[in-house]
Amino acid sequence: MALSVTHRAPDERIFGRLASELVAELPERLSTRVLDNARRIPARAALVDGEVRWSYADLGREILEARQWLASLGIRPGDRLMTVGENSRALVVLLLAASELDAWVAIVNSRLPTREIDLIRDNCLPRRIFYTSEASPDAEEHGRRHGAESLVHPSLGALRVGTLADSEPEPVAASGAEQVAAMIYTSGTTGTPKGVMLTHRGILYIASISGGMRHLSEGQRVYGVLPMSHVFGLSSVCMGSLYNGACLYTVPRFDAAMLLDALQRERITVLQGVPAMYARTLEFVRRQGQTLNVPALIYISAGGSPLDADIKGRVEAAFGLTLHNGYGLTEASPTISQTRIDDRHVSNTVGRVLPLLEYRLEPLGASGDAADDRDEVGELWIRGPNVMKGYFRQPDATHACLTADGWLNTGDIARVDENNQLYIVGRSKELIIRSGFNIYPPDVEAVINEHPDVTLSAVVGRQVSGNEEVVAFVQCEPGASLEEAALRAFIAERLAPYKRPSQIVLVESLPATASGKILKGRLRDMAQGKDPS
Repeated sequence: MALSVTHRAPDERIFGRLASELVAELPERLSTRVLDNARRIPARAALVDGEVRWSYADLGREILEARQWLASLGIRPGDRLMTVGENSRALVVLLLAASELDAWVAIVNSRLPTREIDLIRDNCLPRRIFYTSEASPDAEEHGRRHGAESLVHPSLGALRVGTLADSEPEPVAASGAEQVAAMIYTSGTTGTPKGVMLTHRGILYIASISGGMRHLSEGQRVYGVLPMSHVFGLSSVCMGSLYNGACLYTVPRFDAAMLLDALQRERITVLQGVPAMYARTLEFVRRQGQTLNVPALIYISAGGSPLDADIKGRVEAAFGLTLHNGYGLTEASPTISQTRIDDRHVSNTVGRVLPLLEYRLEPLGASGDAADDRDEVGELWIRGPNVMKGYFRQPDATHACLTADGWLNTGDIARVDENNQLYIVGRSKELIIRSGFNIYPPDVEAVINEHPDVTLSAVVGRQVSGNEEVVAFVQCEPGASLEEAALRAFIAERLAPYKRPSQIVLVESLPATASGKILKGRLRDMAQGKDPS
Protein backbone atom coordinates (compact mmCIF):
# COMPACT_ATOMS: atom_id res chain seq x y z
CA MET A 1 0.00 0.00 0.00
CA ALA A 2 1.48 3.36 -1.05
CA LEU A 3 1.59 6.24 1.41
CA SER A 4 -0.96 9.06 1.00
CA VAL A 5 -3.21 6.96 -1.25
CA THR A 6 -6.83 7.12 -0.14
CA HIS A 7 -8.60 3.78 0.26
CA ARG A 8 -12.25 3.05 0.88
CA ALA A 9 -13.04 -0.07 2.89
CA PRO A 10 -15.34 -2.25 0.78
CA ASP A 11 -18.95 -3.04 1.52
CA GLU A 12 -19.42 -6.44 3.13
CA ARG A 13 -22.08 -8.72 4.52
CA ILE A 14 -22.83 -8.48 8.22
CA PHE A 15 -25.21 -11.06 9.65
CA GLY A 16 -26.48 -11.71 6.13
CA ARG A 17 -26.99 -8.08 5.14
CA LEU A 18 -24.77 -5.55 3.38
CA ALA A 19 -23.25 -2.85 5.56
CA SER A 20 -24.55 -0.25 3.10
CA GLU A 21 -28.10 -1.49 3.73
CA LEU A 22 -27.64 -1.26 7.50
CA VAL A 23 -26.26 2.27 7.20
CA ALA A 24 -29.13 3.34 4.94
CA GLU A 25 -31.68 2.39 7.61
CA LEU A 26 -29.99 4.13 10.55
CA PRO A 27 -32.54 6.30 12.36
CA GLU A 28 -31.85 9.95 13.13
CA ARG A 29 -31.73 9.52 16.93
CA LEU A 30 -30.26 7.04 19.44
CA SER A 31 -33.62 6.41 21.11
CA THR A 32 -35.62 5.60 17.96
CA ARG A 33 -34.53 1.98 17.50
CA VAL A 34 -34.70 1.21 21.23
CA LEU A 35 -38.30 2.45 21.35
CA ASP A 36 -39.03 0.41 18.21
CA ASN A 37 -37.65 -2.63 20.05
CA ALA A 38 -40.03 -1.87 22.94
CA ARG A 39 -42.92 -2.28 20.48
CA ARG A 40 -41.41 -5.11 18.41
CA ILE A 41 -39.91 -7.34 21.12
CA PRO A 42 -41.56 -6.05 24.33
CA ALA A 43 -41.02 -9.19 26.41
CA ARG A 44 -37.31 -9.59 25.57
CA ALA A 45 -34.83 -8.85 28.36
CA ALA A 46 -33.28 -5.41 27.79
CA LEU A 47 -31.36 -4.38 30.90
CA VAL A 48 -30.13 -5.86 34.16
CA ASP A 49 -28.88 -3.48 36.86
CA GLY A 50 -28.15 -5.38 40.07
CA GLU A 51 -31.51 -6.77 41.20
CA VAL A 52 -33.48 -4.67 38.69
CA ARG A 53 -34.45 -6.46 35.49
CA TRP A 54 -36.24 -4.66 32.66
CA SER A 55 -37.78 -5.95 29.47
CA TYR A 56 -37.74 -3.79 26.34
CA ALA A 57 -41.31 -2.75 27.17
CA ASP A 58 -40.10 -1.62 30.62
CA LEU A 59 -37.13 0.24 29.15
CA GLY A 60 -39.29 1.96 26.54
CA ARG A 61 -41.75 3.11 29.20
CA GLU A 62 -38.94 4.44 31.40
CA ILE A 63 -37.43 6.42 28.51
CA LEU A 64 -40.75 8.11 27.69
CA GLU A 65 -41.49 8.86 31.34
CA ALA A 66 -37.99 10.25 31.85
CA ARG A 67 -38.45 12.48 28.79
CA GLN A 68 -41.43 14.09 30.52
CA TRP A 69 -39.51 14.32 33.79
CA LEU A 70 -36.55 16.06 32.14
CA ALA A 71 -38.89 18.49 30.39
CA SER A 72 -40.50 19.28 33.77
CA LEU A 73 -37.00 20.07 35.08
CA GLY A 74 -36.56 22.73 32.42
CA ILE A 75 -34.56 20.73 29.88
CA ARG A 76 -35.09 22.13 26.37
CA PRO A 77 -34.06 20.97 22.86
CA GLY A 78 -30.40 21.86 22.33
CA ASP A 79 -29.62 21.94 26.04
CA ARG A 80 -26.60 20.13 27.43
CA LEU A 81 -27.02 17.75 30.34
CA MET A 82 -24.05 16.50 32.29
CA THR A 83 -24.08 13.19 34.11
CA VAL A 84 -21.55 12.40 36.83
CA GLY A 85 -21.69 8.73 37.64
CA GLU A 86 -20.99 5.15 36.68
CA ASN A 87 -22.80 2.52 34.64
CA SER A 88 -26.42 2.10 35.73
CA ARG A 89 -29.97 2.00 34.46
CA ALA A 90 -30.26 5.69 35.38
CA LEU A 91 -27.42 6.61 33.04
CA VAL A 92 -28.90 4.58 30.16
CA VAL A 93 -32.36 6.12 30.60
CA LEU A 94 -31.02 9.68 30.92
CA LEU A 95 -29.06 9.26 27.68
CA LEU A 96 -32.05 7.95 25.71
CA ALA A 97 -34.58 10.35 27.25
CA ALA A 98 -32.29 13.25 26.34
CA SER A 99 -32.17 11.88 22.80
CA GLU A 100 -35.97 12.17 22.67
CA LEU A 101 -35.70 15.82 23.75
CA ASP A 102 -32.86 16.63 21.31
CA ALA A 103 -30.63 17.44 24.28
CA TRP A 104 -26.96 16.50 24.48
CA VAL A 105 -25.48 14.42 27.31
CA ALA A 106 -21.93 14.98 28.54
CA ILE A 107 -21.14 11.66 30.24
CA VAL A 108 -18.50 12.06 32.96
CA ASN A 109 -17.01 9.34 35.14
CA SER A 110 -17.47 10.15 38.83
CA ARG A 111 -14.10 8.57 39.61
CA LEU A 112 -12.27 11.45 37.95
CA PRO A 113 -10.46 13.89 40.25
CA THR A 114 -12.49 16.79 41.62
CA ARG A 115 -10.51 19.35 39.66
CA GLU A 116 -11.07 17.57 36.35
CA ILE A 117 -14.83 17.22 36.90
CA ASP A 118 -15.04 20.93 37.68
CA LEU A 119 -13.03 21.82 34.56
CA ILE A 120 -15.44 19.74 32.47
CA ARG A 121 -18.44 21.40 34.08
CA ASP A 122 -16.99 24.84 33.36
CA ASN A 123 -16.42 23.96 29.71
CA CYS A 124 -19.72 22.18 29.17
CA LEU A 125 -21.87 24.76 31.02
CA PRO A 126 -24.75 22.28 31.34
CA ARG A 127 -28.40 23.18 31.93
CA ARG A 128 -28.44 20.64 34.77
CA ILE A 129 -26.07 18.05 36.23
CA PHE A 130 -27.35 14.60 37.25
CA TYR A 131 -25.41 12.44 39.73
CA THR A 132 -26.10 8.66 39.74
CA SER A 133 -25.70 8.24 43.50
CA GLU A 134 -27.11 4.72 43.75
CA ALA A 135 -24.47 3.29 41.42
CA SER A 136 -21.59 5.43 42.65
CA PRO A 137 -20.54 6.72 46.09
CA ASP A 138 -18.21 9.10 44.24
CA ALA A 139 -21.14 10.56 42.32
CA GLU A 140 -23.00 11.10 45.59
CA GLU A 141 -19.98 12.92 47.00
CA HIS A 142 -19.60 15.18 43.94
CA GLY A 143 -23.31 15.97 44.05
CA ARG A 144 -23.11 16.90 47.72
CA ARG A 145 -20.02 19.02 47.01
CA HIS A 146 -21.88 20.86 44.23
CA GLY A 147 -24.97 21.40 46.39
CA ALA A 148 -27.23 19.22 44.21
CA GLU A 149 -30.65 18.17 45.51
CA SER A 150 -30.95 14.57 46.72
CA LEU A 151 -33.91 12.48 45.61
CA VAL A 152 -34.97 8.86 45.21
CA HIS A 153 -36.48 8.37 41.78
CA PRO A 154 -39.16 5.63 41.77
CA SER A 155 -37.49 3.80 38.87
CA LEU A 156 -33.95 5.13 38.57
CA GLY A 157 -32.97 4.95 42.25
CA ALA A 158 -31.03 7.43 44.34
CA LEU A 159 -29.91 10.50 42.41
CA ARG A 160 -28.81 14.05 42.93
CA VAL A 161 -29.99 16.76 40.54
CA GLY A 162 -28.14 20.05 40.17
CA THR A 163 -29.77 23.45 40.02
CA LEU A 164 -31.12 24.84 36.74
CA ALA A 165 -28.46 26.96 35.03
CA ASP A 166 -29.09 29.82 32.64
CA SER A 167 -27.16 28.17 29.78
CA GLU A 168 -27.66 28.85 26.10
CA PRO A 169 -29.05 25.88 24.09
CA GLU A 170 -27.29 24.76 20.92
CA PRO A 171 -29.07 24.76 17.54
CA VAL A 172 -31.00 21.54 16.82
CA ALA A 173 -30.47 19.70 13.51
CA ALA A 174 -33.02 17.28 12.10
CA SER A 175 -30.22 15.15 10.63
CA GLY A 176 -28.60 12.64 12.96
CA ALA A 177 -25.34 13.29 11.10
CA GLU A 178 -25.36 16.89 12.39
CA GLN A 179 -27.12 16.61 15.76
CA VAL A 180 -24.84 15.89 18.72
CA ALA A 181 -26.01 13.03 20.95
CA ALA A 182 -23.21 12.84 23.51
CA MET A 183 -19.98 14.46 24.58
CA ILE A 184 -17.13 12.38 25.89
CA TYR A 185 -14.34 14.38 27.49
CA THR A 186 -10.74 13.42 26.86
CA SER A 187 -8.48 13.27 29.88
CA GLY A 188 -7.51 16.62 31.31
CA THR A 189 -4.40 15.40 33.15
CA THR A 190 -2.17 17.38 30.77
CA GLY A 191 -4.40 20.41 30.27
CA THR A 192 -7.99 21.45 29.70
CA PRO A 193 -10.30 18.49 28.95
CA LYS A 194 -11.72 18.52 25.42
CA GLY A 195 -15.39 17.68 24.85
CA VAL A 196 -15.62 15.34 21.86
CA MET A 197 -18.95 16.01 20.12
CA LEU A 198 -20.34 12.68 18.89
CA THR A 199 -23.34 12.67 16.60
CA HIS A 200 -26.33 10.34 16.68
CA ARG A 201 -25.32 8.93 13.30
CA GLY A 202 -21.73 8.34 14.37
CA ILE A 203 -22.72 6.39 17.47
CA LEU A 204 -25.43 4.46 15.59
CA TYR A 205 -23.02 3.54 12.79
CA ILE A 206 -20.84 1.84 15.42
CA ALA A 207 -23.84 0.25 17.18
CA SER A 208 -25.12 -1.23 13.91
CA ILE A 209 -21.93 -2.12 12.01
CA SER A 210 -19.56 -3.01 14.86
CA GLY A 211 -22.39 -4.60 16.85
CA GLY A 212 -23.53 -6.61 13.85
CA MET A 213 -20.00 -7.85 13.28
CA ARG A 214 -20.05 -9.25 16.84
CA HIS A 215 -23.38 -10.92 16.03
CA LEU A 216 -25.13 -8.98 18.77
CA SER A 217 -28.77 -9.95 18.50
CA GLU A 218 -31.88 -10.79 20.47
CA GLY A 219 -31.14 -13.19 23.31
CA GLN A 220 -27.49 -12.25 23.77
CA ARG A 221 -26.43 -11.20 27.27
CA VAL A 222 -23.73 -8.53 27.26
CA TYR A 223 -21.56 -7.71 30.28
CA GLY A 224 -21.40 -3.91 30.32
CA VAL A 225 -18.50 -3.10 32.62
CA LEU A 226 -16.70 -0.72 30.25
CA PRO A 227 -17.70 2.75 31.44
CA MET A 228 -20.31 4.57 29.36
CA SER A 229 -18.20 7.67 30.04
CA HIS A 230 -15.70 5.99 27.71
CA VAL A 231 -16.83 5.87 24.10
CA PHE A 232 -16.10 2.12 23.82
CA GLY A 233 -18.62 1.49 26.60
CA LEU A 234 -21.12 3.99 25.18
CA SER A 235 -21.25 3.11 21.49
CA SER A 236 -20.00 -0.44 21.18
CA VAL A 237 -21.31 -2.01 24.40
CA CYS A 238 -24.36 -0.01 25.53
CA MET A 239 -25.84 1.18 22.22
CA GLY A 240 -24.54 -1.89 20.35
CA SER A 241 -26.55 -4.09 22.71
CA LEU A 242 -29.78 -2.06 22.85
CA TYR A 243 -29.82 -1.21 19.13
CA ASN A 244 -29.62 -4.90 18.24
CA GLY A 245 -32.11 -6.19 20.83
CA ALA A 246 -29.61 -7.81 23.22
CA CYS A 247 -29.70 -7.61 27.02
CA LEU A 248 -27.25 -5.18 28.62
CA TYR A 249 -25.88 -5.79 32.13
CA THR A 250 -24.86 -2.40 33.56
CA VAL A 251 -21.88 -2.91 35.88
CA PRO A 252 -20.44 0.16 37.66
CA ARG A 253 -16.91 -1.13 38.23
CA PHE A 254 -14.71 -4.02 37.23
CA ASP A 255 -14.29 -6.65 39.91
CA ALA A 256 -12.81 -10.00 38.89
CA ALA A 257 -14.87 -12.02 41.39
CA MET A 258 -18.12 -10.36 40.28
CA LEU A 259 -17.24 -10.92 36.62
CA LEU A 260 -16.53 -14.63 37.16
CA ASP A 261 -19.79 -15.02 39.08
CA ALA A 262 -21.81 -13.30 36.34
CA LEU A 263 -20.21 -15.35 33.58
CA GLN A 264 -21.42 -18.49 35.33
CA ARG A 265 -24.66 -17.49 37.08
CA GLU A 266 -26.05 -15.11 34.46
CA ARG A 267 -24.67 -17.10 31.55
CA ILE A 268 -23.14 -14.04 29.92
CA THR A 269 -22.61 -14.56 26.18
CA VAL A 270 -20.60 -11.44 25.18
CA LEU A 271 -17.68 -9.91 27.09
CA GLN A 272 -15.78 -6.81 26.00
CA GLY A 273 -12.96 -5.22 27.93
CA VAL A 274 -9.54 -3.65 27.86
CA PRO A 275 -6.47 -5.93 27.88
CA ALA A 276 -5.69 -5.01 31.49
CA MET A 277 -9.11 -6.31 32.57
CA TYR A 278 -8.38 -9.72 31.10
CA ALA A 279 -4.87 -9.77 32.57
CA ARG A 280 -6.24 -8.98 36.05
CA THR A 281 -8.96 -11.61 35.71
CA LEU A 282 -6.40 -14.30 34.90
CA GLU A 283 -4.26 -13.08 37.78
CA PHE A 284 -7.26 -13.39 40.15
CA VAL A 285 -8.08 -16.90 38.90
CA ARG A 286 -4.50 -18.04 39.49
CA ARG A 287 -4.34 -16.43 42.92
CA GLN A 288 -7.62 -18.05 44.00
CA GLY A 289 -6.77 -21.40 42.49
CA GLN A 290 -10.05 -21.30 40.55
CA THR A 291 -10.95 -22.62 37.15
CA LEU A 292 -12.83 -20.51 34.63
CA ASN A 293 -16.45 -21.51 34.19
CA VAL A 294 -18.00 -19.75 31.19
CA PRO A 295 -20.92 -21.98 30.16
CA ALA A 296 -22.53 -19.62 27.65
CA LEU A 297 -19.75 -17.25 26.57
CA ILE A 298 -19.40 -17.13 22.79
CA TYR A 299 -17.55 -13.87 22.08
CA ILE A 300 -14.75 -11.97 23.82
CA SER A 301 -12.92 -8.91 22.56
CA ALA A 302 -10.36 -6.37 23.71
CA GLY A 303 -9.92 -2.73 22.85
CA GLY A 304 -9.01 0.62 24.34
CA SER A 305 -5.26 -0.06 24.45
CA PRO A 306 -2.76 -2.27 22.59
CA LEU A 307 -3.21 -6.03 22.86
CA ASP A 308 0.07 -7.91 22.79
CA ALA A 309 0.51 -11.51 21.69
CA ASP A 310 1.33 -12.79 25.18
CA ILE A 311 -1.88 -11.52 26.81
CA LYS A 312 -3.88 -12.61 23.77
CA GLY A 313 -2.44 -16.14 23.95
CA ARG A 314 -2.99 -16.49 27.71
CA VAL A 315 -6.59 -15.26 27.51
CA GLU A 316 -7.44 -17.54 24.59
CA ALA A 317 -5.96 -20.54 26.36
CA ALA A 318 -7.92 -19.81 29.55
CA PHE A 319 -11.27 -18.99 27.94
CA GLY A 320 -11.08 -21.42 25.03
CA LEU A 321 -12.23 -18.64 22.68
CA THR A 322 -10.64 -16.28 20.17
CA LEU A 323 -9.88 -12.93 21.80
CA HIS A 324 -10.99 -10.49 19.14
CA ASN A 325 -9.21 -7.20 18.74
CA GLY A 326 -10.11 -3.77 17.49
CA TYR A 327 -8.90 -0.23 17.25
CA GLY A 328 -10.43 3.19 17.59
CA LEU A 329 -10.39 6.46 19.44
CA THR A 330 -12.90 8.74 21.10
CA GLU A 331 -12.97 11.08 18.10
CA ALA A 332 -14.15 8.19 15.87
CA SER A 333 -17.08 7.06 18.06
CA PRO A 334 -14.73 4.96 18.57
CA THR A 335 -14.23 2.00 16.22
CA ILE A 336 -12.10 2.26 13.08
CA SER A 337 -11.25 -1.41 12.61
CA GLN A 338 -11.93 -4.78 14.20
CA THR A 339 -11.31 -8.44 13.59
CA ARG A 340 -14.27 -10.23 12.05
CA ILE A 341 -16.12 -12.88 14.02
CA ASP A 342 -14.73 -15.78 11.96
CA ASP A 343 -11.13 -14.50 12.05
CA ARG A 344 -8.57 -16.60 13.90
CA HIS A 345 -5.48 -14.41 13.80
CA VAL A 346 -2.35 -15.34 15.72
CA SER A 347 -0.90 -11.87 15.10
CA ASN A 348 -1.87 -8.69 16.93
CA THR A 349 -3.76 -7.24 13.97
CA VAL A 350 -6.60 -4.90 14.91
CA GLY A 351 -8.56 -6.25 11.94
CA ARG A 352 -9.75 -4.64 8.75
CA VAL A 353 -11.10 -1.11 8.58
CA LEU A 354 -14.89 -1.02 9.03
CA PRO A 355 -16.94 -1.07 5.81
CA LEU A 356 -17.32 2.16 3.83
CA LEU A 357 -14.77 4.16 5.85
CA GLU A 358 -12.01 5.99 3.95
CA TYR A 359 -8.44 5.84 5.21
CA ARG A 360 -4.90 6.80 4.22
CA LEU A 361 -1.38 6.73 5.66
CA GLU A 362 0.67 9.93 5.74
CA PRO A 363 4.51 9.91 5.84
CA LEU A 364 5.99 10.30 9.31
CA GLY A 365 8.16 13.26 8.33
CA ALA A 366 11.84 13.96 8.61
CA SER A 367 12.57 11.28 11.18
CA GLY A 368 11.45 8.66 8.71
CA ASP A 369 11.44 5.00 9.61
CA ALA A 370 14.72 3.84 8.15
CA ALA A 371 15.91 2.44 11.44
CA ASP A 372 13.16 -0.14 11.56
CA ASP A 373 12.57 -3.15 9.35
CA ARG A 374 8.93 -2.14 8.76
CA ASP A 375 7.81 -0.71 5.45
CA GLU A 376 4.77 1.33 4.46
CA VAL A 377 4.32 2.78 7.91
CA GLY A 378 2.57 6.12 8.33
CA GLU A 379 0.20 8.26 10.36
CA LEU A 380 -3.38 7.05 9.98
CA TRP A 381 -6.11 9.42 8.78
CA ILE A 382 -9.76 8.37 8.44
CA ARG A 383 -13.05 9.78 7.18
CA GLY A 384 -16.60 8.49 7.65
CA PRO A 385 -19.90 8.89 9.52
CA ASN A 386 -18.30 7.96 12.84
CA VAL A 387 -15.91 10.93 12.88
CA MET A 388 -16.67 13.53 15.57
CA LYS A 389 -18.21 16.90 14.83
CA GLY A 390 -15.31 18.54 16.67
CA TYR A 391 -14.27 19.60 20.17
CA PHE A 392 -16.89 21.66 21.99
CA ARG A 393 -16.00 25.38 21.87
CA GLN A 394 -12.35 24.60 21.08
CA PRO A 395 -11.95 25.48 17.38
CA ASP A 396 -8.15 25.56 17.43
CA ALA A 397 -7.95 22.05 18.89
CA THR A 398 -10.52 20.88 16.33
CA HIS A 399 -8.64 22.35 13.38
CA ALA A 400 -5.42 20.75 14.61
CA CYS A 401 -6.73 17.23 13.89
CA LEU A 402 -9.89 17.55 11.74
CA THR A 403 -9.92 19.02 8.24
CA ALA A 404 -12.78 21.02 6.77
CA ASP A 405 -13.67 18.09 4.50
CA GLY A 406 -13.93 15.60 7.38
CA TRP A 407 -10.52 13.88 7.54
CA LEU A 408 -9.45 12.99 11.09
CA ASN A 409 -5.79 12.61 12.01
CA THR A 410 -5.78 9.74 14.51
CA GLY A 411 -2.28 10.52 15.73
CA ASP A 412 -1.49 6.81 15.50
CA ILE A 413 1.25 5.19 13.44
CA ALA A 414 -0.06 2.25 11.44
CA ARG A 415 0.63 -0.15 8.62
CA VAL A 416 -1.64 -2.24 6.39
CA ASP A 417 -0.56 -5.64 5.08
CA GLU A 418 -1.36 -7.34 1.79
CA ASN A 419 -4.59 -8.76 3.26
CA ASN A 420 -5.79 -5.29 4.30
CA GLN A 421 -5.17 -6.10 7.96
CA LEU A 422 -4.44 -2.98 9.98
CA TYR A 423 -1.65 -2.93 12.57
CA ILE A 424 -1.15 -0.09 15.04
CA VAL A 425 2.55 0.45 15.54
CA GLY A 426 2.22 3.14 18.20
CA ARG A 427 1.10 6.67 19.00
CA SER A 428 2.97 9.30 17.01
CA LYS A 429 3.34 11.35 20.20
CA GLU A 430 4.60 8.25 22.06
CA LEU A 431 7.19 7.33 19.41
CA ILE A 432 10.62 7.18 21.05
CA ILE A 433 13.57 8.26 18.88
CA ARG A 434 16.79 6.98 20.39
CA SER A 435 20.06 7.73 18.62
CA GLY A 436 18.14 8.02 15.36
CA PHE A 437 16.29 4.74 15.82
CA ASN A 438 12.49 4.70 16.00
CA ILE A 439 11.17 2.69 18.95
CA TYR A 440 7.50 1.79 19.26
CA PRO A 441 6.54 1.22 22.93
CA PRO A 442 4.11 -1.68 22.18
CA ASP A 443 7.04 -3.68 20.74
CA VAL A 444 8.99 -3.38 23.99
CA GLU A 445 5.91 -3.93 26.19
CA ALA A 446 5.05 -7.13 24.33
CA VAL A 447 8.47 -8.62 25.16
CA ILE A 448 8.35 -7.59 28.83
CA ASN A 449 4.84 -9.02 29.19
CA GLU A 450 6.10 -12.42 28.04
CA HIS A 451 7.94 -12.84 31.35
CA PRO A 452 5.90 -15.21 33.56
CA ASP A 453 6.19 -12.95 36.61
CA VAL A 454 4.89 -9.86 34.80
CA THR A 455 1.20 -8.87 34.73
CA LEU A 456 1.45 -5.63 32.73
CA SER A 457 4.04 -3.13 31.55
CA ALA A 458 4.09 0.37 30.11
CA VAL A 459 6.99 1.91 28.21
CA VAL A 460 7.58 5.65 27.79
CA GLY A 461 10.32 7.91 26.49
CA ARG A 462 12.45 10.20 28.66
CA GLN A 463 14.17 13.27 27.24
CA VAL A 464 17.87 13.50 28.00
CA SER A 465 20.49 15.82 26.59
CA GLY A 466 20.42 15.37 22.81
CA ASN A 467 18.60 12.07 22.93
CA GLU A 468 15.71 10.03 24.33
CA GLU A 469 15.79 7.02 26.67
CA VAL A 470 13.44 4.08 27.13
CA VAL A 471 11.84 3.74 30.59
CA ALA A 472 9.75 0.67 31.44
CA PHE A 473 7.24 0.55 34.30
CA VAL A 474 6.49 -3.06 35.22
CA GLN A 475 3.66 -4.48 37.34
CA CYS A 476 4.52 -7.92 38.68
CA GLU A 477 2.32 -10.85 39.59
CA PRO A 478 1.32 -10.79 43.29
CA GLY A 479 3.86 -12.67 45.36
CA ALA A 480 6.44 -12.71 42.58
CA SER A 481 10.04 -11.97 43.56
CA LEU A 482 11.24 -10.71 40.21
CA GLU A 483 14.76 -9.30 40.24
CA GLU A 484 15.53 -6.41 37.90
CA ALA A 485 18.71 -8.12 36.73
CA ALA A 486 16.77 -11.24 35.74
CA LEU A 487 14.25 -9.18 33.82
CA ARG A 488 17.04 -7.29 32.05
CA ALA A 489 18.63 -10.58 31.00
CA PHE A 490 15.26 -11.81 29.74
CA ILE A 491 14.79 -8.62 27.68
CA ALA A 492 18.36 -8.68 26.34
CA GLU A 493 17.75 -12.08 24.73
CA ARG A 494 14.73 -10.74 22.85
CA LEU A 495 15.32 -7.09 21.97
CA ALA A 496 17.95 -5.19 20.00
CA PRO A 497 20.21 -3.07 22.23
CA TYR A 498 18.67 0.26 21.16
CA LYS A 499 15.19 -0.94 22.25
CA ARG A 500 16.22 -2.09 25.73
CA PRO A 501 15.06 0.08 28.65
CA SER A 502 17.60 2.40 30.24
CA GLN A 503 15.55 2.18 33.43
CA ILE A 504 13.11 -0.41 34.76
CA VAL A 505 10.71 0.65 37.51
CA LEU A 506 8.92 -2.16 39.36
CA VAL A 507 5.50 -0.99 40.62
CA GLU A 508 2.64 -2.59 42.54
CA SER A 509 0.11 -1.30 40.02
CA LEU A 510 0.18 0.90 36.94
CA PRO A 511 -1.90 4.09 37.05
CA ALA A 512 -5.01 3.62 34.91
CA THR A 513 -8.28 5.28 34.00
CA ALA A 514 -11.62 3.88 35.15
CA SER A 515 -11.79 1.90 31.92
CA GLY A 516 -8.38 0.32 32.59
CA LYS A 517 -6.38 2.36 30.08
CA ILE A 518 -2.84 3.00 31.32
CA LEU A 519 -2.12 6.68 32.00
CA LYS A 520 1.01 7.08 29.89
CA GLY A 521 1.11 10.84 30.48
CA ARG A 522 1.46 10.34 34.21
CA LEU A 523 4.21 7.77 33.65
CA ARG A 524 6.08 10.16 31.33
CA ASP A 525 5.99 12.76 34.10
CA MET A 526 7.33 10.20 36.57
CA ALA A 527 10.08 9.19 34.14
CA GLN A 528 11.14 12.84 33.85
CA GLY A 529 11.17 13.17 37.65
CA LYS A 530 8.04 15.35 37.79
CA ASP A 531 5.42 15.08 40.50
CA PRO A 532 2.64 12.89 39.00
CA SER A 533 -0.06 14.20 41.34
